[in-house]
Amino acid sequence: MSAAGKSDAPLPRDAYRHFLAIPTRWMDNDSYGHVNNVTYYSYFDTAVNEYLIRAGGLDILDGAAVGLVVETQCRFHQSLTFPEVIDTGLRIARLGTSSVTYEIGIFRRGDDAPAASGRFVHVWVDRATQRPIPVPPPIRAAVAPLLVGASE
Repeated sequence: MSAAGKSDAPLPRDAYRHFLAIPTRWMDNDSYGHVNNVTYYSYFDTAVNEYLIRAGGLDILDGAAVGLVVETQCRFHQSLTFPEVIDTGLRIARLGTSSVTYEIGIFRRGDDAPAASGRFVHVWVDRATQRPIPVPPPIRAAVAPLLVGASE
């Protein structure tokens, strides 16, 4: 248990609200024969941004708002390798005024327990000024259905 009284056990597959399949690549493996730790952060980034582009209409090239990553965390539970297709589970832990906290689970196909789990925090800023702004309405509308209750 953590200091806050929450379990440190990883969340199972059914705790996540949205999934994206991502194939591992040859270059993802390191010299030890498994997916390198830094690659998991790439999977997190891909899961979050694919969802925001598709469901929230995020314009990564010319949009006035930009989600800056201000925090990431990853816990490793099992090794993954190439070639595999993984399922990245996504849920929203917190939807603030100018920030969104995502929780991501990386699952081997068919497994209920994650190979890795983590968090990813965006603070939304104005592209020109780099100053915080409210989460853009289309993004807020897209992530709201993925928001989980405090009791989970």
